[in-house]
Amino acid sequence: MIHNLKLASLLSFVAGIVNISGLFSVHELTTNVTGHFAYFANNMVQKNYTGAWIYLVYIASFFMGAIVSSFLSEFMLKRNMRLIYIFPVALEITILITIAFLSHVVVIQNANIIACSLLFAMGLQNALVTNISNSVVRTTHLTGLFTDLGIELSQLFFYKEEGQHKKLASSIRLRLAIICFFFLGCVIGGYTYFIWGILSLLLAAACLISGLLYDGLQYHIVSFKRKRR
Repeated sequence: MIHNLKLASLLSFVAGIVNISGLFSVHELTTNVTGHFAYFANNMVQKNYTGAWIYLVYIASFFMGAIVSSFLSEFMLKRNMRLIYIFPVALEITILITIAFLSHVVVIQNANIIACSLLFAMGLQNALVTNISNSVVRTTHLTGLFTDLGIELSQLFFYKEEGQHKKLASSIRLRLAIICFFFLGCVIGGYTYFIWGILSLLLAAACLISGLLYDGLQYHIVSFKRKRR
């Protein structure tokens, strides 16, 4: 549970930064696809088929990110379980850094390219964290989290046994951590965007790199202690 809490806190913070940076830079949602279905339907009703097609591509970008993330994780699972998350996270870092720098020097001016890239990156992240947490954690959107949190808070009044109460309390802490760190990422990312512009994505990439380094250090410390025994 501690591992899930650390993972959820870091990745929800990253998602918050990407969410606000995408919104400010291209005026589109870039961490989930729920709203894009509504925009797609709206454009279809108004017979704006070009606009509808664009939102369909947005949805497909997130979906493809999830597919690629799962494929990379399953590929590494059969070779080195320790590295199942390295390639998806490395790819996400690469996308964030590339979009940050290329957009900053005006190589990429097309808002749709930026939106699709960020949606793909968030699809990567969401699928990865869902896989390695056994579907306990999702970090790129909050609708389901608030639903689950409401259900579990109400269950506290009915499930009084120590084991049940402890399990509920642990789950509630996890969901609150995701919500709070997503919100914190949005706030800090927003302030950072007003200073750096789209380079605010570099903060998200730096968080992911720090997470990889920390995890690698923890692994080597544990391995060293086992060898000393």
